[in-house]
Formats: sequence, C-alpha cells, structure tokens
Amino acid sequence: MLIAMTASVVLVVTTILVLYETLRLTSEHLAELPVPPRVRILAVVLMTFVGHTIAVWIYAGAYWLLVLWLGDAAFAGTPVTTFQDCLYFSVVTYTSLGFGDQVPASHTRMIAGVEALNGLLLIGWSASFTYLAMERYWPLHAKNPAPRESPVAAADEDAEPARSRLFPPTTAP
Repeated sequence: MLIAMTASVVLVVTTILVLYETLRLTSEHLAELPVPPRVRILAVVLMTFVGHTIAVWIYAGAYWLLVLWLGDAAFAGTPVTTFQDCLYFSVVTYTSLGFGDQVPASHTRMIAGVEALNGLLLIGWSASFTYLAMERYWPLHAKNPAPRESPVAAADEDAEPARSRLFPPTTAP
C-alpha cells in the first residue's frame, strides 16, 4: 500500500506540473500569435487537451508497469494485457467515466481513485483557464473592440492586474 501511495503522490505532482507548464506556455505565447482571436481561443482549447492527454498517458504508463509487475492481479474483469488496455482504463478513470469493464485490484485501486480525483481537479483548472482566455479574447471579435470592464473587476480593483499577467494585453489583428 505504501508503494501505491507513493506512486499516487508522484503521479499527481507530475501531472499537475505537466498541465501547469502547458497552461503557462500557452498563456505566455498566446499574445505573440499573429492570428485572429478565434484561433487563439482554439489554441487554448487544443493545448489544454494536449496537457490532459499527456497526463492520461502518464497514468497509463504507471498502470502498464503495475501490469508487468503484478500480472493478472493488477486488474479484474476484462483482461488488461496491453498498453492500449491500460490507456483505455486511464482515460475512463481520469474523466470519471468508469465503465467498469476493467476493475482495478490490489495496489491499482488506490492509484485509480487518486487519478479520478486528479482528473476532476485538472479538468476544472483547465476549464477556468479557458474561461479566462475567452473572457480576454472574445471581445476582440467586434469590429471596434472596446475594453470591457468585467463584473469581477468592477467589484475588485486588483483583479485586472492579475488578469493582465495571465493574458497580456494585445491588439486585434
């Protein structure tokens, strides 16, 4: 059980860092793109998808190592014998879909539970990041984009400097 707990902590930290770096690099380079706002928003969505895909693959690699180490004792139900089976299990666990055709056993149960919680938190994080990007770039679709004051910024004067650090001001192309 100690191995599963340690592996869970390492996997959570690794996937958080992967998504953090994906979102950080996206926000840093988004303002530099000489493209219309629609493409910037598309880039945000695609990059968050890439970050989540990498996280799912990291967990799938951990499950694959467990299958190699524990063999048939790692999963019950539909046999998990290939990396693709581990990838499928990781996707349904990360997204909290959980079909139940493959059931974790032994140490895999702990890691699967942590992956579901981790996926829920990271998906929420990327959803809020996408919202901030859309809030920033959506008004640029107008022919004469005028800076809008968001309700949050009106309530809290400190909100705008924080937002401008995340998404630097840009001009419409």
